[in-house]
Amino acid sequence: MSQNSKISADIETYLKEHENKDMLRFLTCGSVDDGKSTLIGRMLYDSKMIFDDQLSAAENESKKYGTTGEKIDMALLVDGLQSEREQGITIDVAYRFFATDKRKYIIADTPGHEQYTRNMVTGASTADVAIILIDARKGILTQTRRHSFIVSLLGIEHVIVAINKMDLVDFNEEVFNSIKADYEALAKELKIKHRYYIPLSALDGDNVVDVSEKTPWYEERPLLELLDTMDISKEIKEEAFRLPVQYVNRPNLDFRGFCGTIAAGSVKIGDDITILPSGKTTKVKGIINAGDITEADREVTTEEAYAPMAVTITMEDEVDISRGDMIVHTKSLPRVSNSLKVMLVWMDEEPMLTGKTYDIKRATSVIPGHFEHINYKIDVNTYQRTKVDRLELNDIASCKMTLTQPIAADSYETNRLTGSFIVVDRVTNNTVGAGMIVGVSRREEDLEKISTREYTDAERALNQYIRDNFPEWECKKC
Repeated sequence: MSQNSKISADIETYLKEHENKDMLRFLTCGSVDDGKSTLIGRMLYDSKMIFDDQLSAAENESKKYGTTGEKIDMALLVDGLQSEREQGITIDVAYRFFATDKRKYIIADTPGHEQYTRNMVTGASTADVAIILIDARKGILTQTRRHSFIVSLLGIEHVIVAINKMDLVDFNEEVFNSIKADYEALAKELKIKHRYYIPLSALDGDNVVDVSEKTPWYEERPLLELLDTMDISKEIKEEAFRLPVQYVNRPNLDFRGFCGTIAAGSVKIGDDITILPSGKTTKVKGIINAGDITEADREVTTEEAYAPMAVTITMEDEVDISRGDMIVHTKSLPRVSNSLKVMLVWMDEEPMLTGKTYDIKRATSVIPGHFEHINYKIDVNTYQRTKVDRLELNDIASCKMTLTQPIAADSYETNRLTGSFIVVDRVTNNTVGAGMIVGVSRREEDLEKISTREYTDAERALNQYIRDNFPEWECKKC
């Protein structure tokens, strides 16, 4: 029975089943004209998630633009901008939703042009799986390498290499194996953990939903079945509790709650917690689910909350907490610093200049900061590191970032939400960069204090030696 039939027969049962399915987010990426939008259109079409009016519009548009002859241009089901349809390319990230009997999916169709790499970074930032398309006629191209590097940089562990347009090379097994060998070498260099290879034709649907008779030499699962059965769970470990404070709820003198979405871990009533960066400690008094808090609700709390719940937390003590602060367990404190080592993707036509002040948005905090120096820029073609004094559009580099005040920081590898940030130009308010925290240094002001203290101790020791042995040379300064 198709999903539409299930909906018509019993909408309540369908919604109940749908509610309990797990969610998988994936993106399609790769070079220009590798068939990313066509693949998504084919998946939507074959999974019966296209409305009749959408299909009719796609048929009319296909005749108008004539890009696929008599066939429906599946890319038109995804590319919605007029300029995308006229040029046959993807410009902005297109998000689509569909579901199978086993899973719900959110798809991010990202552009292949180098000019729109910043849009690809946006789509990849929340993905669990990346589908990298490669044109079977062309093999691995510069954008394939660029997107693979960004996927690796953003910590996406599962990569499906879809070798597309196999119909244009007569479904030749040798072509498939050659591209697979080339990408294996690239994936090992980038340390991509889990890799899957599928020969397909997105236009005709070969190996998209069902195994194609045209590839009898391919014995693995088709794309949709692979997505349905893929285990994307990471190693089971207890995550440290992190709650970035978004809002202080103070409706009257008798209630003060601190609202936010839990970024990681869980919290219970009575837990010892620390507020960062201030370092003040207290205990959790109550946990209230998100929603309107009435007089009665303030007395009704839940015992435990966990990521990604939106909650309001009350404290046993009167502690100064503001938007942008981080609530954590006292037993698992992150590093607190204003000096961070970061990987930065520059997204603006205006170059990034060291020393220039930008607004750094991380979780719920917005703090002015600057990039003190660029450690190195990565050449996406060779992955070689080069020294530069500024970054241009789409450049990726390791930098030292200094903020005007310290923050509680996790590495991006540990926590995507608290380990990532965006860079905003303070004049134009444009988002000009996105970054990942790699390491946390000691605070700059702490370094100054240590340096001063060590110098003072050494000076005093020397002066004491002079007093004891050469009283006439005593240093008047100390």
